[in-house]
Amino acid sequence: MSATATAPTVKVDRKWQLFVDGKFQDGAGERQLTDPASGRPLCRVAEAGRQQVEQAIAAARKAFDQGPWPRLTALERAQLLFKLADMIDDNAEELACLETMNMGKPLRETRFDMADAANCFRYYAGLATKPLGQTMAVPAPSVTSVVREPIGVCGQIIPWNYPLLMAAWKLAPALAAGNTCVLKPSEYTPLTAIRLAELLSELELPAGVVNIVLGDGAAVGQPLAESMLVDKVAFTGSVKTGKTIAAAALGNLKKVTLELGGKSPMIVFGDFDLDTAVDYALFAIYCNAGQVCSAGSRMIVEQSVHDQFVKKMVERSRKIRVGPGLDPDTEMGPLVSEQQLKRVLEYISVGQHEGARLALGGDRPGGDRLAGGYYVNPTIFTDVRPEMRIVQEEIFGPVVVIQKFEGEEQAIDLANGTAYGLAGAVFTADVTRAHRVVNAIRAGITWVNGYHNTYNECPWGGYKQSGWGRELGTYGLEAYTELKQINVNLDPQPVRWFAP
Repeated sequence: MSATATAPTVKVDRKWQLFVDGKFQDGAGERQLTDPASGRPLCRVAEAGRQQVEQAIAAARKAFDQGPWPRLTALERAQLLFKLADMIDDNAEELACLETMNMGKPLRETRFDMADAANCFRYYAGLATKPLGQTMAVPAPSVTSVVREPIGVCGQIIPWNYPLLMAAWKLAPALAAGNTCVLKPSEYTPLTAIRLAELLSELELPAGVVNIVLGDGAAVGQPLAESMLVDKVAFTGSVKTGKTIAAAALGNLKKVTLELGGKSPMIVFGDFDLDTAVDYALFAIYCNAGQVCSAGSRMIVEQSVHDQFVKKMVERSRKIRVGPGLDPDTEMGPLVSEQQLKRVLEYISVGQHEGARLALGGDRPGGDRLAGGYYVNPTIFTDVRPEMRIVQEEIFGPVVVIQKFEGEEQAIDLANGTAYGLAGAVFTADVTRAHRVVNAIRAGITWVNGYHNTYNECPWGGYKQSGWGRELGTYGLEAYTELKQINVNLDPQPVRWFAP
């Protein structure tokens, strides 16, 4: 454990198992996890084989078809989710520390994530009992209503950048609606998902309602997407993997929700306070070391203030304290894995080869203290062209490109000039222009004079290749339901459509 004297102590040298049909069990194999802050071994976790994935799916199928969960009242499901939210709060410090050790992000971020995860369960617990149907004023003698019912068995595949929070985003609405679930956490960051299973087991959740299977995409994710017993699959991750999952889901035309990342722009006009804009820019790109689907990885800055903006951003970025997530002084932690480190460094090399100017960073921190960890210094590219790979492709690291524009129309063209459409922001003192420009950005989540604020009450998802569907809010609950029309004839008489 790479902890400092002031960091909380959490035991990771223990047994980490699969959770299937209400029981913990060993896997078909094991995986060695690595501490991203040091590069040293962290712990070993069980991994499922295909047979265990099928066992988990069968357990969820039985729990939905024959078990009590879908037949409980909404209030009964809500009460359990409220209790789970309270348990996450009660164990928040342990969970935050565990996630920092497993994923690498600073404790100040994981503590926020734990509170957000608890509130997500709490939000959907409250929403479960709210009206979800309609009554239609159709011609008599029929009374017609539209109701929402649970879809069934849901396969849920989550990424490594927000392990527990992404589990909450998937599980909370699915359970509130009365579905059963098979959750696959990332093979890199499964620890808080397993700990969540332990909390669920303490609640005496009916067997098979939630199953958590560990392993990589080929061993676990693909069988979930292909299974004829799974009614819906929800995935957060890369475009490439999302397309593979969507194709696999065609076997039984299961419902699909995909959140596939972005290359999000932050437009800065010259009338906005530059120091404030730079402050938000740092937050937009360097939060979680840039490993955020909605990261502001493209700064689009008006030419009149471009040089000043670059100078100020370089000065501020140079001061960011990079280090282990458990160190209370750390502002930006390591990347999640050696694989991700190599990916980010390769993109930095590509940017230099393409002719972009490296204004800051592009390297790893020096010194023995951080030598073994997966660290990359805050990195800034300028003099970029729209067609460059570092402008078009999601890097998922602490790397930002700064583009310049003249005029509102060019700013909008640059902002919309990628295959993604997840998020975007506009910074200006002109409220009329703010509305005009933000409405022109082709993205699902937008901000004016702000960045990254996310609410359980509001939909999350994107345009174009940023995915299908929405999570969170009432939209997230609806995505886990089927619509049913019910017609009741109050005065049944012969139709007499055909002659007697």
